[in-house]
Amino acid sequence: MRRRYIFISSTRWLIPGIGIKRWLLVLGVGTAVIGMGLGVLLATAKEHEWLPTAVYETLTLQFLPLPLRVLVAFVLGSLLIVISVLKIGRNLVAPFSPADIDVAETVYHYSRRQRGPQIVAIGGGTGMPGLLRGLKEHTANITAIVTVADDGGSSGRLRRELGVLPPGDFRNNIAALARDEALMTQVLQYRFGKTIDENGAAANGRTDLQGHAFGNLLLAALTGITGSFDEALLAAQQVLAIRGRVLPSTLANVTLTADVFMAEGTVQRVSGESAIPEAHGRIQRVYLEPEHVRAYPPALQAILQADLIVMGPGSLYTSILPNLLVPDLAAALQHTRARKVYVCNLAIQPGETDNYSVADHVGALLEHIPTGCVDVVLANNNLSISPETGGGHTIFVQPDPPTHIPMILADLVDEARPWRHDSAKLAQAVMNLLA
Repeated sequence: MRRRYIFISSTRWLIPGIGIKRWLLVLGVGTAVIGMGLGVLLATAKEHEWLPTAVYETLTLQFLPLPLRVLVAFVLGSLLIVISVLKIGRNLVAPFSPADIDVAETVYHYSRRQRGPQIVAIGGGTGMPGLLRGLKEHTANITAIVTVADDGGSSGRLRRELGVLPPGDFRNNIAALARDEALMTQVLQYRFGKTIDENGAAANGRTDLQGHAFGNLLLAALTGITGSFDEALLAAQQVLAIRGRVLPSTLANVTLTADVFMAEGTVQRVSGESAIPEAHGRIQRVYLEPEHVRAYPPALQAILQADLIVMGPGSLYTSILPNLLVPDLAAALQHTRARKVYVCNLAIQPGETDNYSVADHVGALLEHIPTGCVDVVLANNNLSISPETGGGHTIFVQPDPPTHIPMILADLVDEARPWRHDSAKLAQAVMNLLA
């Protein structure tokens, strides 16, 4: 098995497009030019008898037949060039890579991701990080466009107290795209808890930091340093060396409102993204206030240059639609040449999509956005997992086909947490749409 791995790793250098062989060729040509100069020097030395005859014949391999003399020189020179390049590359990469990472594998996967398709993901919440986590293994050309309507929890507090855009969804997606996700997720998602007294025991007092995620505070601090939230995002992404980028759908300070049909038969206007699911009614329509806000220009550019656009997974009314309600962004979706796919949630979301099927999700989506914004629907068809798996009570979204829009079914479920998508399965299904 070890020999097979070494063989596969070695053949990575021969893969077209990784940018190694062309420079090996340049190095070989340069070495050949130097060799020609040395040949001229040796010929001149012989002509003027600068070297003893025995030394000259040894240096020029005169004791071998001419064909063998050329072959030995070519093979030995090529071998020395390759060994030196590998050793230099290994020594250059070693300070930046774990000891168990092979240089050829590192270069191969980096090159493959850099040449990957341009994919734009639109959404927010906890659904989109799972998609990004899988996609970053296929391509580094990922743009996540995230809602700025969040007003609950730590994000809501920072939004009210500091006037910054809500950083929570941005933090989650930046962590998902980070190269060292195991460490960065723990750091960015760390939440400050109870105070600690002088003896090291947990005290009952509450601090201003309690409940805040470190990543939220980092983005708020960078906003103060750079002067704007978009510059703060750029700085954070450069520091964390993420595979892709995370952009807001708009820089405007928007509020999400909804018309909710209540149990007593009345329609109530609910204001605030976090308050909408708590109304415990059936959502009829959602709005942005103010309504006519401008989209963030780099987000529009990403949509128009994309090969594939993925909407979801995530909360239909409070994560996906707040982005699509930005008029410029919806218009860009209409005009892009990219294929546009809506990824339906695996399970219903209480307070938002109770008893919704795939057809209901798509119907609600199309009621809010212009025609031509969705080309295909991707939904899960593995309903065999026990609803009690993972300690929850999952109610799967039934894969009833929508009208007028094709639906593709695939096994997308995380079998340990059936209310969530499996990152690898979902990413592969999305990549298949580009085949």
